Amino acid sequence: MVTSAFLKESIRNVPDFPRPGIQFKDITTLLKQPELFRHVVETAVAYYSGKGITRTVAIESRGFIMGGALAARLGTGFIPVRKPGKLPAAVYSKTYALEYGEDSVEIHQDALSPDDIVLLHDDLLATGGTALAAINLISRFGVRKIYVNFIVELDFLKGREKLVPAYDVFSQIHF
Repeated sequence: MVTSAFLKESIRNVPDFPRPGIQFKDITTLLKQPELFRHVVETAVAYYSGKGITRTVAIESRGFIMGGALAARLGTGFIPVRKPGKLPAAVYSKTYALEYGEDSVEIHQDALSPDDIVLLHDDLLATGGTALAAINLISRFGVRKIYVNFIVELDFLKGREKLVPAYDVFSQIHF
């Protein structure tokens, strides 16, 4: 049986990555264990089933792993949010602050429609900057609703406070 403590212990901590002082939470140690990967996917699927989700949007690059699995299991389309210059057609772009710098993300201008109900997925919620940037991009389409999902949430960075109550946020592992 998979417990919260076991899931938490499956995440590798990498000190000083990508910059000194950052404690990087590496999900690859969870993903390489089929039972754990299946558990986090199925737990999220159970949470989001019946919510009418039509598109799963995932953030590059670790978000693509579970985002693709969620899209397949929920029967939705899959939409990538990528770093600048990686998408081949016309894009919307958003620059945002990271806990250790600045970055930008992009989405195709024809990715979503106002009729869509979107599940936004990324591997980790830290300060909320990346998620807010993606939400900003998704909101440009006037979609009906946005749900937000993470595998890991770093509670001490308070990223959830930037997202709630406007968005339904579900995270499975809390540090």
